[in-house]
Amino acid sequence: MSTSPELISEHGCFGGLQRFYKHDSQAIGLPMKFSIFLPPQAAIEKAGGKVPALVYLAGLTCNEETFMTKGGAQGLAAELGIALIAPDTSPRGAGVPGESESWDFGVGAGFYLDASEAPWSKSYRMESYITTELLPLIGKTLPIDSARIGISGHSMGGHGALTLALRHPALFKSVSAFAPICAPSQCPWGHKAFTGYLGADKAAWAAHDASALMGGMATAPFPGGILIDQGLADKFLAEQLHPHLFEAACAGSGQPLTLRRHAGYDHGYYFISSFMADHLQHHARQLQA
Repeated sequence: MSTSPELISEHGCFGGLQRFYKHDSQAIGLPMKFSIFLPPQAAIEKAGGKVPALVYLAGLTCNEETFMTKGGAQGLAAELGIALIAPDTSPRGAGVPGESESWDFGVGAGFYLDASEAPWSKSYRMESYITTELLPLIGKTLPIDSARIGISGHSMGGHGALTLALRHPALFKSVSAFAPICAPSQCPWGHKAFTGYLGADKAAWAAHDASALMGGMATAPFPGGILIDQGLADKFLAEQLHPHLFEAACAGSGQPLTLRRHAGYDHGYYFISSFMADHLQHHARQLQA
């Protein structure tokens, strides 16, 4: 199975290039897609230069195009000289019975972990895909500095950004999130996904729960700080997201956290695009330090 990325399309964007790729994934066992914005500074690619990058993990029902078309990030990313990477959210066409419903979320419910329970365990391996396959592949084939990678995300992708950063602190230098699922072990979305993907062992759940992971840390894993934005008009806030639990866990571990709560903002991309510039600046300070 070939793993080299195949360019699907390329578009000029803010002096840089917006590209969409597909490749055969060994971790997933299926074709996968991802998008990448290369800022103008990446034009030194031919001279061997590399730029830092921000990985963005999208939420339920989304794909590799959602952030690039709705996030409004490329303009400032071009000024800051930061690449943007957006993988798809989950395997497509794994042939698992009930996959089309995917825990009532639509097909975008990979939850950014490696499933241990059959039949999901064969292809639902998004953590391994991102951390051990996609990022090394991009580092080898595109002008990306693998030592300067940040991670962010929204909703399920915010959960993924927090948990992957906490589980792989040597891989990611900075982290932020928009309306993340902060304590999936304590919300209906998490109960359903974790039971299906990980089984009934709640110790396995805790290993993919940002609040539980942070609560078990003796020192701050990201001394430069974590940024989270949450809309107070978000219909999922009370039942599903629980940012206060992550806030308490950070306080207990001495982890600097900026958790901003915004009146009038909901769960969608109007909210995300309103505060995207702050997140890019947050990552730029740490990736370019």
